[in-house]
Amino acid sequence: MMTPDTRGENHSLIPSFAGKRILITGGTGSLGKTLVRRFLDGGADNPAKIIILSRDEAKQHLMRMEYQHKLAATDEIIYRNFQQKLEFRIGDVRDVHSVTQALRDVDLVFNAAALKQVPTCEYFPYEAVRTNIEGPENIVRAIQEHALPIETVVGISTDKACKPVNVMGMTKAIQERVLIQANIRCPGTRFVCVRYGNVLASRGSVIPLFHHQIRNGGPVTITTPEMTRFLLSLNDAVDVIFAAVRSGSAGETYIPRVPSAQVTHIAKVLIGDRPIETKVVGIRPGEKVHEILVSDEEAHRTVERGAYYVIRPMLPELRDMKNEPPCLTKEYSSGDNVMSLEETSGLLRSRALMPEDISDEMVEVLR
Repeated sequence: MMTPDTRGENHSLIPSFAGKRILITGGTGSLGKTLVRRFLDGGADNPAKIIILSRDEAKQHLMRMEYQHKLAATDEIIYRNFQQKLEFRIGDVRDVHSVTQALRDVDLVFNAAALKQVPTCEYFPYEAVRTNIEGPENIVRAIQEHALPIETVVGISTDKACKPVNVMGMTKAIQERVLIQANIRCPGTRFVCVRYGNVLASRGSVIPLFHHQIRNGGPVTITTPEMTRFLLSLNDAVDVIFAAVRSGSAGETYIPRVPSAQVTHIAKVLIGDRPIETKVVGIRPGEKVHEILVSDEEAHRTVERGAYYVIRPMLPELRDMKNEPPCLTKEYSSGDNVMSLEETSGLLRSRALMPEDISDEMVEVLR
């Protein structure tokens, strides 16, 4: 149900959302649902309204049932939607009219709407452009043309936007630039970005795949033995967003400093002593061996703030005079400082991500 998973989460990171009206585009996904849980678990800082804008009515219905703690319901639970604290709107970020209507009377925007599957974006590149680039542009356009008093817009990006090699990454890289430049177009609104890699246990990530393969007797498929990945939980991802809202200046991009592991170690830990083989199937088109969160070009304008790296904006109009020396001399990659097998095991066990921790009924909620 909508009970928050508080493992590894730091509530001191939560900015004050008391009385705020929040819009989450693409809010029925793994990240959007975790954001909602965290907002609703904020105690006295609970926002006045949370609006979910997405185009999938089935996912909205399932999320609405979770929020209202119903195992099954017909469409009567949709009634009084606009009177609920958690409000659902059918619409599409590709449509500027839908976006404009959803933005009215909103204080904060979290743009999580995206086409995220690498192969899908390769086969339908212009569809990726429409969602991942035109969607953010519609948010900026609505704020600019209607002088909407939005306080902050947070763009949710990905490691694939850094040195992009596929359409998904290319479009997310342009999304970052659209939102960073929007600080010039809409000086009354602060636009910031966050960038992170694959999220542990999120839909389509490696751990649910390995769980499924183990549950069905294997084999567990590995693309290449050299592959590494950052290990970031959904709550960690939300912490990055909250840190950007709390401390980010216009045009900055927040990056989590998180551990990384070899995918072969992840598989070995999850398999344990089960008689399941692993199979190397080869790297997929558009896939990287290592996740990169800060490029060589960005390293000289990256500073360290607590648990985060922050990429300062390239545009001179957005540079402030903060005396923060750069902290990196090269790219920030998951291939650096990889955890040992024992450390990987400890992390997965501490996050209750072992196959025995997760029942069949929990799989869809987890993903």
